Amino acid sequence: MSEAVAQEREHLSWDGFGEASRDIARAIIADGFVPEVVVAIARGGLLPAGSIAYGLGIKNCGAINVEFYTGIGTVLDAPELLPPELDMTYLNGRRVLLVDDVADSGRTLDLAVRLLTEQGAEVRSAVIYTKPTTIIQPDYAWKATDLWIDFPWSWQGTVLEEDAGLVGSA
Repeated sequence: MSEAVAQEREHLSWDGFGEASRDIARAIIADGFVPEVVVAIARGGLLPAGSIAYGLGIKNCGAINVEFYTGIGTVLDAPELLPPELDMTYLNGRRVLLVDDVADSGRTLDLAVRLLTEQGAEVRSAVIYTKPTTIIQPDYAWKATDLWIDFPWSWQGTVLEEDAGLVGSA
């Protein structure tokens, strides 16, 4: 990656990810919120949700599959739910921590919060990053940025892209 490109992006290392997850878990505990279930917004929220769940000692985890971003800066008209579906009836009356990697436009997070709330869950949300463009402010966030974020799990793109010579194309 060239130096010019590196300056235009926020780079999160694996060590930084560990620090972010622990800091978010500490903020949740300090706030007095005790989730019964941690729900990830897949795919980006899967690793943060698992890490934060470990930090909180929560074993009850699930995922809601939402597609919005199709590439760097390219999105669908609206976020879409994908299968498999989360058992929403289980969430009725439970305290749920909803986790994603970033609140960029906030449309994915907003959709997921609304869906879980409509099921009767008490929902709080957590992300590693927020951007100034988000339409919803998460309850917990580690850092704000207006840059594209290179997450340690996705900045290299897929192995198929790597094999095709498209490394780093997310």
